[in-house]
Amino acid sequence: MKKFTKLVLVSSLAISANAMAMQAMDDASLGATTGQDGINIGIGISKIEIEKLLIHDNDGLAAGSLVAGQAGFGGTATAGAIVIKGNGKAGDINQNKGIVIGANYASLLPTNNLIDLQIDSDAGAGGGNTAFINIAAQVSGLDINIGEIGVTASKTAPATGATSIRRGGDDANYNAILSGLAIKTGKMNANIQLGAAPQGAMIKLDTVMQGGLEIKSLGILDNSTKTATRASGEIFVESIKIADANSTDFTIKQNISVVGKEGANNGYIRMVSTAGAMDTYVKGIHLGNREAGSIGDMEVQGLQTYFSPAAGAYLPGSIITISGR
Repeated sequence: MKKFTKLVLVSSLAISANAMAMQAMDDASLGATTGQDGINIGIGISKIEIEKLLIHDNDGLAAGSLVAGQAGFGGTATAGAIVIKGNGKAGDINQNKGIVIGANYASLLPTNNLIDLQIDSDAGAGGGNTAFINIAAQVSGLDINIGEIGVTASKTAPATGATSIRRGGDDANYNAILSGLAIKTGKMNANIQLGAAPQGAMIKLDTVMQGGLEIKSLGILDNSTKTATRASGEIFVESIKIADANSTDFTIKQNISVVGKEGANNGYIRMVSTAGAMDTYVKGIHLGNREAGSIGDMEVQGLQTYFSPAAGAYLPGSIITISGR
């Protein structure tokens, strides 16, 4: 869960929004106010809405044995897609929108921008290709609301000459997986270097998220139990709060690198986290139906993960890689 939420935070740097107007300063204006060259950018979009997001797996799951437990069980090698779409609940923020991102007004930057960028170009240490661009980013807290998440059969990709680039999925062949969730974050900082990246990674997160991280209204659906008279089973969690051990804030220490092709390896994204122990409080766990009585709350204190740089060695944190197939 910790790594998923961090990935969400990193992704939000590219799509963050705020409550003020777009503003930008050129080198001359910046130099007059700070005494330094460079470019400052304040991004101001009060809200971002995405109607539907689809990730198509063009070859599906390889057809294989009909014996459970064997690779390809149930696969048809037919394209399918993960879908995030509106939940259809009247009056809900995600009624008709799969993703809605806005500002957490309780945790804004001093500028009231949702994201401020300071961009500088540097020649580097010399002696080779050492030039790089440094982008320092400060991000206000976010309110991220995600509608229903499911899986569908992919439609045929648009052909040449089509009137739209939309592909979409088959609504008659769709199963919901998550009924939705909401994520509330606090202010955070990130540093991005493009080029030589002397900081050791393309994206470096080393910050404290004030107020911690909260995931609300998380519902996991089981459609295998659904019948004509019975609704899908659901595990519903009212709230998950994550913070440093014995704290209300959440420390993020992570290096994110994009590793290129080398030999038979086609490359991947690598995320190395070195943060300390954390506390998690899960409130209101409902089994079967979100309207059913809760079985109570669950608390985890001082959770610490480790990774091994060498056999027998353990360092606090984790290494996660993401790649295509």
